[in-house]
Amino acid sequence: MKAFRDQEIAKVRAQVGKGRVICGLSGGVDSSVVAALLHEAIGDQLVCVFVDTGFMRAGESEQVVSVFRDRFNIKLVHKDASELFLDKLKGETDPEKKRKIIGATFIDVFEEEARAVGGADFLAQGTLYPDVIESVSFTGGPSVTIKSHHNVGGLPERMNMKLVEPLRELFKDEVRVLGRELGLPADMVGRHPFPGPGLAIRIPGQPLTREVLDILRKADSIYLDEIRKAGLYDEIWQAFTVLLPVRTVGVMGDSRSYDYACALRAVTSTDGMTADFYPFDMAFIGRVANRIINEVKGINRVTYDITSKPPGTIEWE
Repeated sequence: MKAFRDQEIAKVRAQVGKGRVICGLSGGVDSSVVAALLHEAIGDQLVCVFVDTGFMRAGESEQVVSVFRDRFNIKLVHKDASELFLDKLKGETDPEKKRKIIGATFIDVFEEEARAVGGADFLAQGTLYPDVIESVSFTGGPSVTIKSHHNVGGLPERMNMKLVEPLRELFKDEVRVLGRELGLPADMVGRHPFPGPGLAIRIPGQPLTREVLDILRKADSIYLDEIRKAGLYDEIWQAFTVLLPVRTVGVMGDSRSYDYACALRAVTSTDGMTADFYPFDMAFIGRVANRIINEVKGINRVTYDITSKPPGTIEWE
């Protein structure tokens, strides 16, 4: 991986020259590794832009800003575009259309920010090999599009910046090794994968609103908190909550409730291409379910997803 790091730094320098690069930074493993690699390669030619879509998990927006501005001293622009994204997605429930809209809006915001900082020639992204395989064939072969990733299949053709994608041929486990090689903190390198469209693709079959996003955010926070308390976070490849487009009858105290059901998802994997559901102890599932139902207004039923990949994908959309 040290050789790969040196090779990619040389490639980036050759591709970029004296040009300016904007890096799409989410705070996740992939974009964080890209930012660190590019900063080592081209220094102040790099400007990181964190587009806050409003689809992040609890506390993550604040964490991204503090880590990269304060700890790494990297030029960072924080753009709160949550209202714009919600407006663009108003009434939309189709997963492919959501991904395409998010991808196009994402690039719109980047182009605007590029102009604001004096222009940029390149856009850097944390695209990985599994993203490419699921969106388009890497070699031009006959593989089928499974779902569009916002940084692969969702880019509008009129994008005015050239792409820099140093991780495009790596799997997630290799990216983590590269992150450690670059000196990134262990908690950042070990963070579970999080999709570019964020919580927007964890609310299937219903329009996105601030209300449903907040319900999902609270439930997801409880779930991850319990996983960490149980010492299971590093054993699991990815864990998250999905807010289902289903309301069910329940009993809360002496009253009838008619609220959302949610699904918990946790999988083990090495590269994201195949995955098995994590075999939680049922006492753990019960503890998480009780907390969510008691602490999150709007959810009265919790289920656990035991689908492997294949036939399912890790994310629901």
